[in-house]
Amino acid sequence: MLMTLTDNAPRQSPASKDAVNPAKKKSPISKPAPLGWGKLVLTMLIPFFLCAIMGLFYLGAFHAPSPHNVQVAVVGDSAQVKVFAQTLQDGSEGALNVRTVADANQARELVEQRKLVAAYESSGGTATLYSSSAASETSANIAQKIFLDVAYEQGLPLRIEDVVPTGEQDTTGQGLFFLLVAMSIGGYASAVPLAGFMGKVKLPVRFAMAAVAAAVVATIAVLVAGPVYRIVEDHYAGIWLISWVYAAGITLLGLGLHPLLRHWTTPALTLCFVALNFTSSGGIFQPQMQPGFYGALNTFWNGAGWLHAVQTLVYFPEQSIGMDILRLILWLVPGILLVILTHAWSVRRTRVADENAKIRDVEETVAA
Repeated sequence: MLMTLTDNAPRQSPASKDAVNPAKKKSPISKPAPLGWGKLVLTMLIPFFLCAIMGLFYLGAFHAPSPHNVQVAVVGDSAQVKVFAQTLQDGSEGALNVRTVADANQARELVEQRKLVAAYESSGGTATLYSSSAASETSANIAQKIFLDVAYEQGLPLRIEDVVPTGEQDTTGQGLFFLLVAMSIGGYASAVPLAGFMGKVKLPVRFAMAAVAAAVVATIAVLVAGPVYRIVEDHYAGIWLISWVYAAGITLLGLGLHPLLRHWTTPALTLCFVALNFTSSGGIFQPQMQPGFYGALNTFWNGAGWLHAVQTLVYFPEQSIGMDILRLILWLVPGILLVILTHAWSVRRTRVADENAKIRDVEETVAA
């Protein structure tokens, strides 16, 4: 029986036909990648949080300054002066705490020691107000407004004597406050890139890197305030050391918080060292001109300690800064402890992960 070529040709299965013509093979429909709305919402919480805290705390501290328990004095020790001082205090409804001092020299001394915001003297047909713009320009201005009305009611012209004036290159008296702003930002901004590198180095190196970063921030601050703008003209070494301790405290706290908070570290540092720090430092308004919450923070917050210490060195060098230095040193403690604790936690977590990986390898080997 004869067989044709057609009969000898192998028959192709449907599968082999698809292999010959791959174009005819139907490709599975790929699903679109998820848009990640949930992650976007969580990420957007950060700028919304920053907006909220900056608005709440800045407006809360600065929108309506009103004096309360402001320490002032009236010069004189006569019965008439004492009655006038008591009348002035009663009429202020808690805004002023009025005392009497014996003479103008004592008034000047108490203002210079920052124990009084202002002292008022009326004698010889003239009224004199003793105040210090170096202690606080805004407090001095508010005192002037108060006693300008008093002098007007007495029919006396008011003369202002600035006992401790601000420097020629810092006429508003707020140059040191804005230097505090720059240093704070430099301190907590240094913590974020350093934190990303900390997992690669040992614990002593972490502390060394934080110390070096703080030293650079302090050096920049002294150079800008000194040679560049002449806000500070002496005490460079002391101001540098105080600034280094201040910046180191912020940087260490950032390094310690980063393993716990991750991308929320910057908002947390902004809350502590911008929203709460600047508003309570006394650089714009002293605590007597703000709500009590900010006055309470002023007693222990590190920004207030730095500003008071540097202000003392620049304008009131005979006064002590021991408590301010102690406050800044104490702020180093939580940062150091956090860095040590998070380092130990990270080491333990890594060790546990390595042990689990070894156990899985053994189990896979036995199963094979």
